[in-house]
Amino acid sequence: MTNCAGLATLLTVLLVGNAGGKPAAAAEIPAALVELESPLTNTQPLQGLLRRPERPGLLPAVVLLHGCGGLWRELDERWGKRLAAWGYVTLTVDRFGPRGISNTCIGGVPAATIHDAYRALSFLTRQSQVDPERIAVVGFSQGGWLALLSVERGAIERYATEKFRAAVAFYPRCLGIKGNMTVPTLIMVGELDDWTPAQECRNLAEGRDDDGISRQQGLGYPIQLIVYPGAYHGFDVPQYRTPGRLLGHLLEFNEQVRDQSIDALRKFLYATIGGQEKTQ
Repeated sequence: MTNCAGLATLLTVLLVGNAGGKPAAAAEIPAALVELESPLTNTQPLQGLLRRPERPGLLPAVVLLHGCGGLWRELDERWGKRLAAWGYVTLTVDRFGPRGISNTCIGGVPAATIHDAYRALSFLTRQSQVDPERIAVVGFSQGGWLALLSVERGAIERYATEKFRAAVAFYPRCLGIKGNMTVPTLIMVGELDDWTPAQECRNLAEGRDDDGISRQQGLGYPIQLIVYPGAYHGFDVPQYRTPGRLLGHLLEFNEQVRDQSIDALRKFLYATIGGQEKTQ
C-alpha cells in the first residue's frame, strides 16, 4: 500500500478482523460490553465483549486476543459467536481502545498490554457462571504471540494468581518464545506464511535454538503444531479471497484451511477444558 488510506483499509480486514465462516446454527448469544476493572482502580481499565451461553452449571471459558490491527469487535463477531455457540463463555478483550491505540502493526507489542490476558482471566474467574479451573486463552497473530507468552514458564505466568488451562495461537510470531509451556498449547500456521513463518514455530515446537534463544527439550507441556500446506497469513479471513498485501506481507483466505482450523480448535478445547463434544 502506498498511502495511509490504503493502509487503513487493509487494517480493517486484517487477519484478526471481520472474518470466518458462520458459527454453527443456534440462537445467537448476545454480547455485552463490560469493563474488566473499575476506572477507580486502574487508569487504563480494560473493556471487552462478554458472551454467556444459557446453559446450566459452571461453564468453561475462553479469552480472545486480537492482533496488531485491533478490531476486537470483529474478532468477537467471528470467533466469540462461534465459541459461545459451542457452549463456552467468551471474553474478547479490547487491548487498544482504553489506551488510545489504533494499531501496532508497526512498532510491535506495547509493553502495557503484556498482562492483559491475565487481567481478562481474573475477570472471568469472578463470574458466577464460569468454572475458574477451565479457562483457555486464544490469540491471533500478535494476540497469538501474547497467548504463548502468557503461558510459558516465566515471570508473567509465575506471578499470576489465576492460571490458564490451555492456550491456542493462530499464526503467531514464534520468535521470543522459549517453549517451556505450563499448559497444553496448540499453534496453527500456514506453510507459506511470510509474516509469521512456519519454520520459526517448528523450531519452537521441536525445541531447536532460534534467534539466539537457547531451548531445552522436554520441559513443560509439548506444543502441538499444525502447519497447513498452501496457506498464508490470515488464512481464515474471507475478505482475502482476493489476496492482499500489508506491510509487504501476503494475506490470503483459504476456506478449506479455515474449516480445518475450526475443527482443530473445537477438538483441542474439548480435550483440554471440556465443553460440548462435536456431534456433527
